[in-house]
Amino acid sequence: MKNQSSSAGILWIIAAVGCLALHDSIARQMVLGLPLAVVIWIRYLGQATVMSATALARGKIDAWRCHKPVVHLARAVFLVALSLTFMGGLRYVPLAQSTALLFLAPLFVLVISRLVFDEQVRLIQWLAVVGGLAGVYLVIQPGAGHFDWNYLWPCAGAFFLSCYQLATRMGARFDNAESATLWLGLYATLLCSLIIPWYWQSPSPTQWIGLIGMGCIGSLAHWFFATAYSKASPALLAPFTYVQVPFSALLGFVFFSSLPTPSAWAGIALIMLSGLIVALPDNKRRAHTLA
Repeated sequence: MKNQSSSAGILWIIAAVGCLALHDSIARQMVLGLPLAVVIWIRYLGQATVMSATALARGKIDAWRCHKPVVHLARAVFLVALSLTFMGGLRYVPLAQSTALLFLAPLFVLVISRLVFDEQVRLIQWLAVVGGLAGVYLVIQPGAGHFDWNYLWPCAGAFFLSCYQLATRMGARFDNAESATLWLGLYATLLCSLIIPWYWQSPSPTQWIGLIGMGCIGSLAHWFFATAYSKASPALLAPFTYVQVPFSALLGFVFFSSLPTPSAWAGIALIMLSGLIVALPDNKRRAHTLA
């Protein structure tokens, strides 16, 4: 039964990252025709509305209790910053490369954990960071004639994603997942509402369809992730999250007629491998401790 549950978890996580790849491909199309602030505001307004309605319908009073509002506000700040940088970069950087660079987040988490939280980092993990930077070099290809500064957008997104993950880890000590998700959507919507009056542009009917579809697919991805982690451990599922990169490459080719170059593929592979190496030593140490 345990093997069946683990297999189901793997299938759910693959479905989740597939939804994320589709979500990002729609987001790229949306930011090409609408102000970035409009796309992000509608995205988080939808999340806040769905989560609030769900909590009210199910009578979940606990979902409205927030024990550490400052932590969840910080999560929202990092998430909005992630959306601004990653989606902003989608205007200029192909989908597959943007997605791959976002997977630098585990390397940023490693460095921040060492510098800020004084956690122990093994030599092989530092080597993985170097390998990840080499992968970034191959993806960006600064020696190909000129340096495209737009590639720094998804790199910045990876940094904010790592900050968001660390803040989420802190928040999980005090609030349950439903409460954390609800308040994240509310805070993110509030933050975006502060700037939306200066950037508002009414979407066309076609764009509304895309934005609503984007919100629905994003919600599906969230549900798939929750289901996956209820059936299998994060350590088992972590390698399968990288399936998002080939999904993004396929959708980038279908919708935008773009594919990474061979050297970019090599860089993408290095980034993915580095992220896995960062995780594996921790998993081994945890298994040794449990034994």
